[in-house]
Amino acid sequence: MNAKRLAPLAIVLALIAVFGVGLTLKPGEIPSPLIGKPAPTFELPVLGQPDQLLTLDTVTRQVSLLNVWGSWCIACRVEHPLLMQLAADNVVPIYGLNWKDEPTAAQRWLQRHGDPYVASGQDLAGNVAIDYGVYGAPETFLIDKAGIIRHKHIGPITEDALNNTLLPMIRELQAAS
Repeated sequence: MNAKRLAPLAIVLALIAVFGVGLTLKPGEIPSPLIGKPAPTFELPVLGQPDQLLTLDTVTRQVSLLNVWGSWCIACRVEHPLLMQLAADNVVPIYGLNWKDEPTAAQRWLQRHGDPYVASGQDLAGNVAIDYGVYGAPETFLIDKAGIIRHKHIGPITEDALNNTLLPMIRELQAAS
């Protein structure tokens, strides 16, 4: 009889332990199997210029960032000022992957908040995002001139991530080019 009473308590304690460990994990540090491998190729219509295409060849003319974003993405607003500053400083070209977004909503969003992107490809169906292993927006990929993914940042870019991870990697890759 005592064992029957202790079983639910043991289950609850086990669940608390599992959730406790889960809370210590950092979802922004989920490893990507694409790091060190060629970036998946793509061909997408450019937001606001659907007769033009954004391709991987365009992105890889130099070390670049590919930023997954959407007008519906609240976290994208958090990182947007940093992207605007990075674009203004002309450190690295930033290309957008506008993910599952209504083109007119995306264009209005960029008009309202500023446009840090050299160009944004419209990934309406989300197929390119799937190829890149995107979990959710925002996500940012650092791609070298050879088209190799060197880093994936999940979630909004913070000043710490920019200054201590992305910028040093960008400078190192640019120096090697």
